[in-house]
Amino acid sequence: MYAYTDFDRHFVRSRAAQYRDQLTRNLDGTLSDDEFRPLRLQNGWYIQRHAPMLRVAVPYGVLSAKQLRQLAHIAREFDVVADGAFAGQGGFGHFTTRQNVQYNWIPLKRSADVMDLLADVDMHGIQTSGNCIRNITSDAFAGIAPDELVDPRPYAEVLRQWSTLHPEFAFLPRKFKIAISGAAEDRAAIAWHDIGLQLVKNAAGEVGFKVLVGGGMGRTPILGQVAAEFLPWNQILVFIEAIVRVYNRYGRRDNMYKARIKILVKAEGHKFFDQVAEEFRNILEHDVEGAAHIIPQAELDRVSASFTTPAGVKAVPGLDVFEGVQAGAYKRWLERNVHGHQLSGYRAVTLSFKRPAQAPGDATADQMDAAAALAERYSQSELRVSHDQNLVLPWVRESDLPAVFEAARALGVASPNIGLLTDMIACPGGDFCALANARSIPVAAAITERFEDLDELYDIGDIDLHISGCINSCGHHHSGHIGILGVDKDGSEWYQVTLGGSDGSTISGAASVGKVIGPSFAADEVPDVIESIVATYRAERSAGERFIDTVRRLGVEPFKAPANAVRTLTGQPATATA
Repeated sequence: MYAYTDFDRHFVRSRAAQYRDQLTRNLDGTLSDDEFRPLRLQNGWYIQRHAPMLRVAVPYGVLSAKQLRQLAHIAREFDVVADGAFAGQGGFGHFTTRQNVQYNWIPLKRSADVMDLLADVDMHGIQTSGNCIRNITSDAFAGIAPDELVDPRPYAEVLRQWSTLHPEFAFLPRKFKIAISGAAEDRAAIAWHDIGLQLVKNAAGEVGFKVLVGGGMGRTPILGQVAAEFLPWNQILVFIEAIVRVYNRYGRRDNMYKARIKILVKAEGHKFFDQVAEEFRNILEHDVEGAAHIIPQAELDRVSASFTTPAGVKAVPGLDVFEGVQAGAYKRWLERNVHGHQLSGYRAVTLSFKRPAQAPGDATADQMDAAAALAERYSQSELRVSHDQNLVLPWVRESDLPAVFEAARALGVASPNIGLLTDMIACPGGDFCALANARSIPVAAAITERFEDLDELYDIGDIDLHISGCINSCGHHHSGHIGILGVDKDGSEWYQVTLGGSDGSTISGAASVGKVIGPSFAADEVPDVIESIVATYRAERSAGERFIDTVRRLGVEPFKAPANAVRTLTGQPATATA
């Protein structure tokens, strides 16, 4: 992973000190709450439904065991409610779809101490909020995936350094998200981002980028459009600068619901891309400072030096990991949670943070400490946060797999459900978020309980289930094979269901937007609705056909009547529409 320089450490510590001064002035009344608000947001501090929320950046999902131990310490010592109506709450971190970590109960008066602790391990919350370029995300298997064409991590790190506190892009019309992938399979959902980057090679073997612009979820789900089929890698900062300049110049600032770049791209069409092309030429030809953003080979080499194979790791003869393995939990874990690797004799292992009695993506302080210990012993002290809200051990020797399984099972993160229905994405929803219309966590728990039988899950096969508590789509419901959206109706919680969405992975096929199957449902109806959808799939599928392929072959119509019949059985009014 990237090794911080003295400059990097000084930068992060100075930012923490600056935040402490701002907080002190706010607490003593010399800096008003309105003045303090944009300052705390720029460092990842929100005020949520019950308490402040901190979002910590994990650039492109790469995390060291030392950093995870510090995150566990923060959860244990700071994310705790000692008294009052919520006494006993907290003590955990939440892994997000954008490879961040969030805390929900840290008192604001202690926030500067937390920023210092993060700086001690080269972490921060800079630009995890606000109308700026957010955390750069990537493939959780970057640098180890067998299908990888080019390692995206060095490019993601260059982008991170370029975009951090960029003076021109600190106050954009709206938040701005970039994802990058370097593999044949898109595990970073690039089509759903403001800018999606796919590393490619041309006929001459030269490295470049395919660039997508204008993707996003929320009220208007839109897939990104191709802005460049092949852009030389060293020009990528200039091209992104051109895109963001055009957006900064013409993006809507009069209506926050129409302020994302996707709205500008949709409204302007070819005019937008013409403006970007013109700005790109102007920067290259006339803007001396912009031209300096051509990435020198020496700079890429400097950054790439941090992303080599860990010391002491080398290819060894591969094993048949299934040899002699009987049917049972370990075999299923090998099938679902263990992944291929570029290096012979090694595998990547997913620790499933989707299990009963805990919200998807949540990890207690003890679980984070234990996961760090696993990484230290079996994965070169390195972990990855995945888009699906799990943790990945990227450097596991095949000979260690039995021991890793036993340790993960003791920790409660060995559920062999990766890619299955219960490996769901879910935002914190109305239990925590002030923007949410409905709760996500109880719905996720009810579905997990309904589909607890592993034999049934395996028969159902691959399904991406995504749950959002509001239209802001933090649970990525638009891209779920099955999507669930919480909506408010006269103060009551209802849930809209969509089918056929995709994030763009191989299992899902091309990225697509889910379609609504009918009226919204009450919370206690949702598990029955999901069960009816799954039953329809099992009745209609061809041999070996996956859920998403059945939906695409049949369309959503065959699923509507069985799902809507749930309301008749429960006696709910059929007029409740989203």
